[in-house]
Amino acid sequence: MKGRFMEKFIEIAGKIGAQRHLVAIRDGFVAIMPLIIVGSFAILINNFPPLGSFSFVEWMNGLLGEGNWQAVGGSIWNGTFAVLGLLVAFSIAYNLAKSYEVDGLSAGLISAASYIMLVPVTEDWGLNFAWLGSQGLFVGIVLALSLTELFRILVKSRWTIKMPEGVPEGVARSFQALIPATIILIIVGCFQALMTVFAEISIFEVIFQVIQEPLQGLGNTLPAAILIAFLNHLLWFFGLHGTNIIGSVMEPLYLPLIQENLELFSSGVSAFDVPYTVTKPFLDSFVFMGGSGTTIALIAAIFIVIRKEKNHPYREVGKLSAPASLFNINEPVIFGLPIVLNPAMLIPFILVPVTLTIISYFALATGLVPKTVAIIPWTTPPILSGYLVTGGSWRGIVLQLVNFAIAVAIYIPFVMVGVRALKQQAGRE
Repeated sequence: MKGRFMEKFIEIAGKIGAQRHLVAIRDGFVAIMPLIIVGSFAILINNFPPLGSFSFVEWMNGLLGEGNWQAVGGSIWNGTFAVLGLLVAFSIAYNLAKSYEVDGLSAGLISAASYIMLVPVTEDWGLNFAWLGSQGLFVGIVLALSLTELFRILVKSRWTIKMPEGVPEGVARSFQALIPATIILIIVGCFQALMTVFAEISIFEVIFQVIQEPLQGLGNTLPAAILIAFLNHLLWFFGLHGTNIIGSVMEPLYLPLIQENLELFSSGVSAFDVPYTVTKPFLDSFVFMGGSGTTIALIAAIFIVIRKEKNHPYREVGKLSAPASLFNINEPVIFGLPIVLNPAMLIPFILVPVTLTIISYFALATGLVPKTVAIIPWTTPPILSGYLVTGGSWRGIVLQLVNFAIAVAIYIPFVMVGVRALKQQAGRE
């Protein structure tokens, strides 16, 4: 009975992880991640904290004039975080269309154009930046998915202009998208006109107030963070990429939170006083150190427990996995030890991240450690990541060291059990 349940669970989770629309959302966010990281670093550099008596900001002000050099970072922000919703509208539509083997570029452009059509304009007829960024994420996602589906249907139904052979491929593609684009933009234009006349409010404001704002409030809670940590590692235990499967849910929920923290930090608010505790950098830097399961601590526990047997299988896996684990790449230890479908490792693999989530949440929520105010590459090694995400605070490093020590202490008895089980198995053979 239990075996059948597990098989069904794995089958369902696998289908969810491979679901076309969720994959498109995940890949859409992954595609724009370099821009997000660059924008985050630009703000961090613009507001870099003092190192003892040395202030980088004051030094740069004296060198280039107060505020002049920060315009560079501000411009980078405008091209990254400030247009996050628009970028997502294009990238998700592109990836979804490619999965259907229709023209991804055309689908992305139609989605981006439709997004701009719905953005409220300012009094001087400029686009309102308030809705181009993270506050427009949900509109961007819904537009990308729905309009790309409509584009696919129109293309597959041959509502297209077919050019004769010999016409350059780029020209043929643009004419093929002409009729679908016309129909879709007319539909979006009519929808916008109806919203303006009858609702007198933009779809961005409706979605933000009804869906996005409540979800963001829920996402900033400790129970939500624990649930994410639990599900991520339960999926990994069954050999499914938990990070990818729940990533399509996490990204739209947590990116707006870190953006607001970043904006306030860039305006001079202390990292202690920004509003949101649970963000993606919070999980990446303080919970998923060394990768999912904080497996860098597992490797350390292996080296502590197995000191004399130089050729022990666990120790060999630890030696091979350690370099990659420093950069949060832990597939070698997850599949090499293995952790996947290994009952001896199920409890610590889930217990460690849940425990670290609780500890880290209270450390940040009570003001012992600054909240996260930067997005960094997920491959940034621990210690450096703790320093950077907290706006350059040594307290972030201390929290990572404390979490690491706790994780090692939790893993050690389970490693000992695993070693004993291997010896008993070898004795029977």
